Amino acid sequence: MSPILRFLYLVYRLFSWARFWAARRLTRPGQTVAGAVLLTGVMGFDTENSVVYQAFMLLLALLVVAFQFCWFFKLRFAVERSLPRFGTAGQPFAYRVVVRNLTSKIQPSLTLLENLADPRPSFQQWKAMQLDDESHRRSFRLSRRRSVSAFKVVTVKEAALPPIPPNQSCETRVELTPWHRGFLHFSGVTVARPDPLGLFRALAKVPLPQSVLILPRRYRLPPMALPGEMKYQQGGVALAANIGRSEEFVSLREYRRGDPLRHIHWRSWAKTGKPIVKEFEDEFFTRHALILDTFTARPPGEVFEEAVSVAASFACTVLTQESLLDLLFVGPQAYCLTAGRGLAHADQMLEILASVRSCADQPFSALELLVMNHVQEVSGCICVLLAWDEPRRALVEKLKALGLPVLVLVILDKPAIKPLDPGPLRDEPHRLHTLEIGRIEEQLALLR
Repeated sequence: MSPILRFLYLVYRLFSWARFWAARRLTRPGQTVAGAVLLTGVMGFDTENSVVYQAFMLLLALLVVAFQFCWFFKLRFAVERSLPRFGTAGQPFAYRVVVRNLTSKIQPSLTLLENLADPRPSFQQWKAMQLDDESHRRSFRLSRRRSVSAFKVVTVKEAALPPIPPNQSCETRVELTPWHRGFLHFSGVTVARPDPLGLFRALAKVPLPQSVLILPRRYRLPPMALPGEMKYQQGGVALAANIGRSEEFVSLREYRRGDPLRHIHWRSWAKTGKPIVKEFEDEFFTRHALILDTFTARPPGEVFEEAVSVAASFACTVLTQESLLDLLFVGPQAYCLTAGRGLAHADQMLEILASVRSCADQPFSALELLVMNHVQEVSGCICVLLAWDEPRRALVEKLKALGLPVLVLVILDKPAIKPLDPGPLRDEPHRLHTLEIGRIEEQLALLR
């Protein structure tokens, strides 16, 4: 079967290249003429009973003549691109591009095209995706195409440039819509000019490597009471950064070895002749653990991407409240990022989530070990899971046994035939929620 798959992969690469080349080289009228050439070529085989072949020859001649003009477009341009620091998957953003004409003639009718890194997958990635689609084929009633291809990275609108005088610059605005999180790499810019017939475009490429980080898609969450109460945090003054009841003055006392110098009460020291320090109440505040499940044997797809988006939505929401948030997940290694006032910010947590990858070479117990090493200080847990199987139910059961309130969100790629067995949450079934692909935002709005 592998030789057949390799052949199909080569066909895929050939057709994707042909489509990309046609979109770059042919104008809209040129694409129409090219389509007419193919159509008349198929219909014109019978030259004795049809004159369609004459139209074929005329249209083909127009394309050939238009193609010849591209050899005369040997011009030089300098380009400067001003990218934003971040983008968001599924959300369009615009940026500024300045093009300078380095020739001694005015250049009219130009179009700016962006050159991106080749998004086509390797053979192994393509094969894994195709086999996964076959093994998880849905019934006709439930089948649906992916809203965005797994390998479609971005949609960029062509930007028309005004006539550029010799040795002068012009500025244009480019609009781009990224479809996936992660780094979006630019390799350069292409300036295109149509031939006099308006069918074929000549291209001038300008190398300009840059990149922008695309953050995960986020959903709006309703006002909700997150699980957990205030809890004592060891070393809380430095950690809490004025969260909750930290830094609440209680009394004065004599200095003890190890007391921070910034707590010395200088006026009392001057009066008594011995060091006096201010005593504060222990720091109590809420601290949540956001547990992201990255363990899947399937190629990264919609389920995993939506899990990251849901985690990003909670990260942004929790960090607007008077609490800390620990993001826990396993990639090449175990990660724990704490965010809140005085520590990391929401942007930093979103940057981490933008680069999260699925984990297929470690057991789920690696995440369980990471979580159990951090639960002593947290007030509650939010679990974003890719399945509701025995290992994941065992993790939730252990968290419940420690007295921690847990909110569990399970991402599904299709509607569940019957409600999930609450398992360890049988006494709190309202803490278990399923989120279906295509209805994530709608179902998140029902959380309370």
